[in-house]
Amino acid sequence: MASPYRISVRWQRRPQRGDTARLRQLAVAALTRLGAPPGEVGVLVCGDEAIRSLNRRFRGKNVPTDVLSFPDGALLPEGGRYLGDVAISLDTARRQAEARGWEVAREMETLLLHALIHLCGFDHEHDDGEMHRLEAALRQELLP
Repeated sequence: MASPYRISVRWQRRPQRGDTARLRQLAVAALTRLGAPPGEVGVLVCGDEAIRSLNRRFRGKNVPTDVLSFPDGALLPEGGRYLGDVAISLDTARRQAEARGWEVAREMETLLLHALIHLCGFDHEHDDGEMHRLEAALRQELLP
């Protein structure tokens, strides 16, 4: 059965083993679990400088961050919605993975899951912990 989601992954920076298939599988599973409408998501894996530029341009913060999400929701000509874009800093993911004692791939999956939840309308800055609880449950369910 074909997935109702199309996940595009663009690698500006790539870890030794960039597992595009695993990121796509995680995204489809998370979006399905979140009840997202059929559609597309674009994922960019970049470095600190690129994400700093995005953070400055769109959030007014001139610092690198680990992940950014840009919800969209536009209707696609072929049906479904463009759910939005995600940018992940591989540089920051590496540092955070090392600090947590796990693989970079696991950190990237964690960051992608966080961003996808944002694309589905959740916002941890304004929801009294609802997004945090949902993210913890999805991490337990979907991440190895």
